[in-house]
Amino acid sequence: MSQLKENDQNALELAKQQLEQTKKTFRKWKQSKPKELDQRFHQAHTQEFQKMDCLTCANCCKTTSPIFRDADIRRIAKRLRMKEAQLIDQYLKMDEESDYVLKKSPCSFLYDDNTCSIYEDRPLACREYPHTDRKNMFQILELTATNTTVCPAVARIVEKITNP
Repeated sequence: MSQLKENDQNALELAKQQLEQTKKTFRKWKQSKPKELDQRFHQAHTQEFQKMDCLTCANCCKTTSPIFRDADIRRIAKRLRMKEAQLIDQYLKMDEESDYVLKKSPCSFLYDDNTCSIYEDRPLACREYPHTDRKNMFQILELTATNTTVCPAVARIVEKITNP
């Protein structure tokens, strides 16, 4: 599997160093629910993903697991021509919050070139990642802070909106 680019690695390192400050800033924002927060995130998201190619990184697929909902499990099992129970047994485990997640990292469906063998049928959490273009961003600021340490694009988006 390919290594992270130096600028992506640097973005993640900076995000880790600033994580507590980011969380503190986000706690303030969450309380005030700023109306322009979605707009700021969405604008930074659009700008970042005009430059960022996830296939050069795939750190999310290499280090974390999405939540697999029942609909995801049904869809992926059908694609792989296996029973849902087989899919669960082979690839998934129940986490402490009673959600299905991957048994191991990197993702079993990730190829060496950072492409996904189940891309068209990937879990909803993968489809929506990194969640920086969602509505009501104030509701997922804790997740976004965590994602700054996983996704270099999120790290740069948060850096841009917290330090304009």
